[in-house]
Amino acid sequence: MDHSKLSFSKEVQEALRSGMPVVALESTIIAHGMPYPQNLETAFSVEHAVRKNGAVPATIAVLEGRMQVGCSSEQLEELSVSGKVMKLSRWNLPLALVSKKTGATTVAATMIIADLAGIRIFASGGIGGVHRMVEKSMDISADLTELAQTNVAVVASGVKAILDIPKTIEILETLGVPIITFGSDEFPAFYSRSSGIKAALRMNSASEIAGFLRAKWDIPLKGGVLIANPVPAVFNFPGKEMEKIIKQALAEAKNADVYGKDITPFLLSKIADITEGKSLDTNIALVKNNAALAASIAVNLRSEKTE
Repeated sequence: MDHSKLSFSKEVQEALRSGMPVVALESTIIAHGMPYPQNLETAFSVEHAVRKNGAVPATIAVLEGRMQVGCSSEQLEELSVSGKVMKLSRWNLPLALVSKKTGATTVAATMIIADLAGIRIFASGGIGGVHRMVEKSMDISADLTELAQTNVAVVASGVKAILDIPKTIEILETLGVPIITFGSDEFPAFYSRSSGIKAALRMNSASEIAGFLRAKWDIPLKGGVLIANPVPAVFNFPGKEMEKIIKQALAEAKNADVYGKDITPFLLSKIADITEGKSLDTNIALVKNNAALAASIAVNLRSEKTE
């Protein structure tokens, strides 16, 4: 593999050299997922949550054609205010590199770069998946196939609630991607702790999850793992209430003729408007919660490796 286009922050480089636990963080949340200044504040608080739980944060992006593993405060601010940042997945990551563009990484692109850097744990908000009305649009996120082939575990609050959750889970199962639900018998639905779907596999501790990951990759079984972490109860949206809001946002997207890569940021913004900002508060809370769990898993995975 060509690592010549990888750049590391000093903190992340030293952590990887010394074998310290490191957690990858995506940058699409900063550039496309939240409004300013909440996006920048969230980036800093998520990194703090990783450090507080014993690991080193590595926010990943592409900056002027180089894959950056670990961003400085100035780089995070640039991503948060630019407005001209590419949204990068597997298909257009090479384009950003060859054209020396700046881009924010989705789950798929973050996994690719984390894997190149030797980082195995990644904290996100929610993964992409099968869009509603997929029979007409055939819109399925590259996050799913990336999970099937890249050795990175993703801690997320399930699948984004705007998607078709049952179909997404079905595809992940078909692709052989293990789905672990943390501390719950029910798979979460991003804003909501409950989706109505029984968890395929429940685990109650970071050490238990770390043991599973080690066993999987030691065989070796290629591919990632989805670790579904329910949103903290205080920020939970009742599922039926959120479903009504999502349907209203979907109707507005249809009326505005929004589709493709623009649909997710449109819907998230519209849901935030409808809920008067409460959904954004929930989004921020779940990302920080996922970062804390990811750090704990990374610490335990490191401990197992040194035993």
